[in-house]
Amino acid sequence: MEAFILSEWLQQHFAPSDDSPAYHRLYRLICRAILEGRLAAGARLPSTRDLAAELGIARNTVLQVYDQLAEEGYVNAGVGRGTYVEDIRLDLLEPAIDADKDDPAAALAAAGHDLSHRGRRLVSGLGFSNRQAGAFMPGIPDVREFPLKTWSRIQNRQWRSGPWDLMRYAPAGGYGPLRQAISDYLGSVRSVRSTAQQVVMTTGIHQGIDVAARLLCDPGDTVWIEEPAYWGVRNLLTSSGLNLVPIRVDDEGIWPGEAERARPPRLIVVAPSHQYPLGMVMSLARRHMLLDYARQFSCWILEDDYDSEFRYDTRPLSSLQGMDEAGRVLYAGSFSKTLCPGLRVGFLVVPQTLAGAFADSVAELYREGNMMTHAVLADFIREGHLSSHIRRVRRRYAERRDCLIEEIRRHFGDALDVVGGEAGLHLILALPDGVDDTLVVRDALQENVVTRALSTYYTERENARPGLLLGYAGVTPDEIRPAFDTLARVIGAYL
Repeated sequence: MEAFILSEWLQQHFAPSDDSPAYHRLYRLICRAILEGRLAAGARLPSTRDLAAELGIARNTVLQVYDQLAEEGYVNAGVGRGTYVEDIRLDLLEPAIDADKDDPAAALAAAGHDLSHRGRRLVSGLGFSNRQAGAFMPGIPDVREFPLKTWSRIQNRQWRSGPWDLMRYAPAGGYGPLRQAISDYLGSVRSVRSTAQQVVMTTGIHQGIDVAARLLCDPGDTVWIEEPAYWGVRNLLTSSGLNLVPIRVDDEGIWPGEAERARPPRLIVVAPSHQYPLGMVMSLARRHMLLDYARQFSCWILEDDYDSEFRYDTRPLSSLQGMDEAGRVLYAGSFSKTLCPGLRVGFLVVPQTLAGAFADSVAELYREGNMMTHAVLADFIREGHLSSHIRRVRRRYAERRDCLIEEIRRHFGDALDVVGGEAGLHLILALPDGVDDTLVVRDALQENVVTRALSTYYTERENARPGLLLGYAGVTPDEIRPAFDTLARVIGAYL
């Protein structure tokens, strides 16, 4: 392309369409001209003086752009001989065919074709939401209750101490004082039996389950999960190539049938202290049954203890791990519900025989760090602030739960059942058979009210119960009342 034609093309496209500096706009346009083949290899660019005059910008701006293009290999410049486009060998590449640009379905299919089998399994069952606040997002604490002043004071103290060791990768297993603090805390409030060496730090329960599946299972191994179950656990295990067998739950927890018991799994994932999403507590008899079964058939049990601190009518229950005499239970927890999800601090308590392998493997796979946060959290726990914070927000969450139940009764009386409201951060509003809860969720979202459909937590959808998961921890009573007025109107259209 001749220099004067390039100048004309630049003038047509250079008019500012955004607030970006002239340097950035000119640089992007010349790169585009080269990459699209408008400027062929060997073409000479206009002189910096001429181009600056034609575009009405400073010559230094053009000089800066030409220098950048030369550094990146787009052009070759020499004093007194001009600036020429380099041969970047675009001719060796097949031209991209953008056939799917106007066909989203075709683009999605093409993307799926590019993924691995386990990648396709993962994206076909996504359950996460970009919406992480407001009525009635389940599983989210009120981050506005986070003890900022106390946390900041401890953090400032850590920074002033010259924390160079805290700015490196973490040692295998994680920051030692935090592992000890967690071991002591769990022993006192959850009857977990452990040493600090058995505590392995993770970024959350998801990562704990991921590493447990990697180290304890091979692709094709059978894993029991509760039916219904948290979608995150289900998708994580499925994408790992494991054979998931959903085991129904009743009022006493997981209850495998005779045919299921005849085929022992490699791993059993349960939430015995507060089943998710239905909320029941596993009975003592079922706990003994599960532990005996795991001991007899050498199964591993992963205990997901995601929010057991929040019980409103009774004391928190002891852990399944604390009853385990055979060393078959791994205990997974985090601080996402007790403090805030953004900390990304979780842990596994593993049997002594697995402690070294798990600690080393987490370090090898994930290169953990974040030790400043871990040091602050260790002091926060040791000084009693975690226990105080949980007591305070437990009272707040109980008030919000009561407010939500009052609103349900005001609108629907006893026509709709409330399930699982004794603990945790959410309850379930059961819907009559035949109601499509996913449509209720869709219509509520259009009214800026967030909820989740109970039926989507079932692996076997034909046996799913319709209902809505309503999170109440992250919203105040003044926010709950108008939001539920809106949701009640949406639900009423389907009754």
